[in-house]
Amino acid sequence: MDTEVPFLLTDSVDGASEAPLAGVSDYRGRAVYRSTSGGWRSALFVAVLELAGNFAAFGVSANLITYLTGPLGHSTAAAAAAVNAWSGTATLMPLLGAFVADSWLGRYRSIILACTLYVLGYGMITLVSMEMLSGNDLSSHPSSMKVGLFYASLYLIALAQGADKPCGLAFAADQFDPSHPKERASQSSIFNWWYFSMAIGIALAISIMSYVQENIGWGIGFGSLCVVMLCAFAIFLGGTPTYRLYVPNSRSETPFMRLGRGISALYRRSNFLLDTKRHHPEDEDVIDKVQSEEAWAVLRLFPIWATCLAYGVVFAQISTLFNQQGRTLDRNIFSGLELPPAAIQTFGPISILLFVPIYDRVLVPALRRATGNTLGLTLLQRVGAGMALSLAAVSVAALVEAHRLEIAREHGLVDDARATVPMSWVWLVPQYVILGIADVLAVVGMQEFFYDQMPGELRSLGLALYFSVMGIGGFISGVLISVIDRITSRDGGDSWFADNLNRAHLDYFYWLLAGLSLVELVLFLYLARSYAYINHKRLL
Repeated sequence: MDTEVPFLLTDSVDGASEAPLAGVSDYRGRAVYRSTSGGWRSALFVAVLELAGNFAAFGVSANLITYLTGPLGHSTAAAAAAVNAWSGTATLMPLLGAFVADSWLGRYRSIILACTLYVLGYGMITLVSMEMLSGNDLSSHPSSMKVGLFYASLYLIALAQGADKPCGLAFAADQFDPSHPKERASQSSIFNWWYFSMAIGIALAISIMSYVQENIGWGIGFGSLCVVMLCAFAIFLGGTPTYRLYVPNSRSETPFMRLGRGISALYRRSNFLLDTKRHHPEDEDVIDKVQSEEAWAVLRLFPIWATCLAYGVVFAQISTLFNQQGRTLDRNIFSGLELPPAAIQTFGPISILLFVPIYDRVLVPALRRATGNTLGLTLLQRVGAGMALSLAAVSVAALVEAHRLEIAREHGLVDDARATVPMSWVWLVPQYVILGIADVLAVVGMQEFFYDQMPGELRSLGLALYFSVMGIGGFISGVLISVIDRITSRDGGDSWFADNLNRAHLDYFYWLLAGLSLVELVLFLYLARSYAYINHKRLL
């Protein structure tokens, strides 16, 4: 079979056949044809929107802890917990969004809803931040009403991500026909290039917006994000005539109702198999068998999902504690130009941009020849490799932080919270680079795994499971930080997350995360060895 895939922009649509495509329609419910719909031409419209969405989201999240500890006056521990709670909510909301999309709205209309909420959310956060900083006394704390409005705008953005994230990638993948050899290969490749486009948005957001926010103004920084989303929304709508929309399910029950029936059927069949004397009608047995197999296909994903949570906990540190580490270091580049702490995060997406082409065009063909697997590695092997790298990254972060504390002690800076430790920001680059490479393996692997292994009508839920790994990981991180902060600051002691990082012990926390990552990696490898894929001809 021809497994070569186009290098990002090559059109994979075979225009020879003009028969209407089965099971899909355009936005008006009319038949669509391969030569005039779908493929890369349609997927790229969606990719532009998602690139802008990631640009805007990271334009807020990458430097949010700086805003919370600055204009809002939060402590380091409180700010880190707040960022983790918000990012956790933003990545858990796709579970609700997937339910609504797969049951009622459909992916296209869900994306339209998400874009509307994005514009409202970024517009609100712009107005609120400008109002907060409009006074002359920036040292005073803003009123509780303004803080409340700021958080309301943040969580409106989180709600928008809930409608967008489970549908964007699934909708782009829907533009390829899995029964067509070339389009099937492109559908597999899109997961790699999708994350590539995400990395572009993230890199631009971190490098540009962190500078704008800290040196020009928070209101201008947030306002530009609103403008970006308005433009991307218009571009997405421009691609509407080319989109392939799956024909809605004609059954009265929603996919989630069908899943519930499947779980009930699975329970009935288990009881029936145990009770051999019980009579079971043949036609009922066939229905129960089909529905129970669908339910089992979903339920068996959850142990794999649970063992990925430690990855989400490590991921949560990128925009919080890693960022605070960078603020204490020497960030001079040249001629007095100082790098914003959040800008150091750019090395993560840069490593993604460099590694995706290497993986897709060099490693996959080499691994394909070595393993006989058309994907190079199985999806779970890919995820496992990324989890191992995240363990390495947080271990490196612990070693670097221990070295930073040692230098602070050597130069007598332990009691000076605002001192710049004579240690270059370059020391932080390896942990960002390793996590960037880990993302190409684990994050893309999870996206494709949960999309591909979910029954077709529940694939938005499959992608929501991936996002919930990051969401629950963020919540776990927030809970750990809050609990450890209370325990270690008891009786007047220095917290691991003290506002003066020279008296804190982020290195201890990183070693704790490394231990959790090691335990979950072992459990993941145990489960992955016995996992049986659906669509196994393509995946094994």
